Amino acid sequence: MQSIKVAQLTENDRGAWNQYVHRCEEASFFHLVEWQSIFDGVLGHRSYYLLAQQAAEVVGVFPLVHVKSKLFGNALISVPFGVYGGILADDENVFNELSQYALKLARELKVDYIEVRDQHGVSDLGANWHAKDLYVTFKRQLLATEEENFKAIPRKQRAVVRKAIDYGLTSAWDDNADRFYAMYSESVRNLGTPVLAKKYYQSLLDVFGEQCRVLTILDKGQPVSSVLNFYFKDQVLPFYGGGPAVARNCRANDFMYWELMRLSLEQGIRIFDFGRSKNGAGSFRFKKHWGFKPEPLPYRFHLINAKDVPDLSPVNPKYQLAIKAWQKLPLPITHMVGPIIARNLG
Repeated sequence: MQSIKVAQLTENDRGAWNQYVHRCEEASFFHLVEWQSIFDGVLGHRSYYLLAQQAAEVVGVFPLVHVKSKLFGNALISVPFGVYGGILADDENVFNELSQYALKLARELKVDYIEVRDQHGVSDLGANWHAKDLYVTFKRQLLATEEENFKAIPRKQRAVVRKAIDYGLTSAWDDNADRFYAMYSESVRNLGTPVLAKKYYQSLLDVFGEQCRVLTILDKGQPVSSVLNFYFKDQVLPFYGGGPAVARNCRANDFMYWELMRLSLEQGIRIFDFGRSKNGAGSFRFKKHWGFKPEPLPYRFHLINAKDVPDLSPVNPKYQLAIKAWQKLPLPITHMVGPIIARNLG
């Protein structure tokens, strides 16, 4: 049996990387190689995409990104700004080779820790790895017809969606991030969260093409909410979404997710991935109201120079004063300052 060789990805192997990702059952949108240009070229981080080969065939991949800042620490993450990541491998031997290479790299870079955002909970990475069960994800298979999917929404939430439909809202696909960014940035400011630069969201649309689309909801022709969606295999993942305060008055966000479900069904999408939420958070309760069941996201941490597992969650009490102050900032200031902070949050 030929030995397994692990090396950092080269330009010539990018096509082979994605071919492997597409045929791997446990892969996610965040494993796609196009993310490397986002991390390196747009966000200014250094990525280390590890490729395992055996007899000149790809047998495993491990995307890692070095995120380093004075405020939030020094880490190798698989993958930052995503909710799923980790090692994809043909077998345990490949898995172990990729894991050992990553640990060696982490020590060379003198990071505080490695974070692996594995969605499946099968990563037996060995000793000195710590689990953190802060997050869950919500996924559901779409049913055969629009009527069946509507009836699958629990009664109270279904009534809310029906009111939103009766309100007369409409939808449109946008080919740029302009309207989306205006509404999304205000939405996250209101939550006390820094927003990335508009260039980041536009780059997602440019780099991923038909695998990344923006759906905007209109009230009498005026945009009231918007969502940027990722498409991978037979799944849709509404990843960045929201709207200003006026969106609540017409139930625009409720209509937005129902409209996305309805349109996804027309497009032949089978899985609606409602994405990650923190246990007990508002978004957690919102998704449960839609009838989605939470599935644990067993993220793993390997401490290199850090003594404790990091806690960068907004629910951490030490960030509460900063969050409240951010909520009061004028929107133009958050557009200027936010990207400097957000690019290091991962």
